[in-house]
Amino acid sequence: MRRIAGIVLAVLLIGGVVAAVVAGRNDQDKGTATKTVQGVIGSEKAEFFADPDVVKALAAKGYTVKTETSGSWAMEGLDLKGYDFAFPSSQAPADELADKYHVRQPLPRPFYSPLVVVAHRSAAQVLAANGLAALDKNTGTLKMAAYLDAAEHDRTWQQLKGAKAHGELSGTLYITTTDPDTSNSGALYLAAASYVADGGRVAADTAAVERTAPLMHKLISVQGAQQSSTDAAFRDFISGAGNPLVLVYESQVAALLAEGQDVGDLTVLYPDTTANSDHTVVPLTPQGRSLGELLSSDPTLRELAVRHGFRPQGATAEFTAATASHTAYLNQKLTGVRQAPVPASKVLHEMARRAGN
Repeated sequence: MRRIAGIVLAVLLIGGVVAAVVAGRNDQDKGTATKTVQGVIGSEKAEFFADPDVVKALAAKGYTVKTETSGSWAMEGLDLKGYDFAFPSSQAPADELADKYHVRQPLPRPFYSPLVVVAHRSAAQVLAANGLAALDKNTGTLKMAAYLDAAEHDRTWQQLKGAKAHGELSGTLYITTTDPDTSNSGALYLAAASYVADGGRVAADTAAVERTAPLMHKLISVQGAQQSSTDAAFRDFISGAGNPLVLVYESQVAALLAEGQDVGDLTVLYPDTTANSDHTVVPLTPQGRSLGELLSSDPTLRELAVRHGFRPQGATAEFTAATASHTAYLNQKLTGVRQAPVPASKVLHEMARRAGN
């Protein structure tokens, strides 16, 4: 009898262990991703998706996200078969991809970032002294019409009042950008510049491209070899290398400030006419659309996006609160900044082609 009771007890104990293991696995599964989605993203979002806190937040919602980087405008030339989503840095290349892959609208747009020009303090002060910028502490406004006039007349730093006191300011005055043929920020730079140069008209056809083509060519050709991503250009600037004026995303500056890194004599100039980079998800599968909607709506992921410098769509308060200690560098409310409409993809492609030839 004792032997039978012992066997029964052993069976019960084993059953309890098995039940505990199963329960443990079930509990573990609740915090573990169950769906793997793969996408192609703009390089400026690579650090966001690699952030362990973002990985954890996505896993809590049942996702493992694997990404590869590409220039936003170069995505159109990729074979995206087998991918769940593409995530370019603005709406124009996203709409192009949506048409190509017959993706239904609307497309999720989780966050955005305005384009800014980072400058060393000496360069910003010289621009301000010559009517090309207005400064307030470590931020200010770049006067696009005045800057484009200087570019059209091939002005050099040496021709600007006060530049002689700064040996690093020499040669032609220009803003370093990425390649507009493949990179979103470079293309948006042309969109904003052409809008200003053509009297506040958005380029809608070949004739409009023709009107500004000589100036757009000057803006690009003076740069020589261009980077394919803003990440590389921004790193060069922070390290003290390269041109004293570089076009980057505000998100890159905001993320650096959030990390508490030393930014030296960094000055952030917001062009008075600029173009926002609307980071737009192109869902290629239902899982890709679910991910895009999650990035837009989940409070934790929105908070993490702000930590990486992005402005969540539809809620300025989140960005304002998170950057409250960095107002010396950031124009939180984008005061005095006008948003330039972006030409249709086909027109912008032609503008970039003419600018580079």
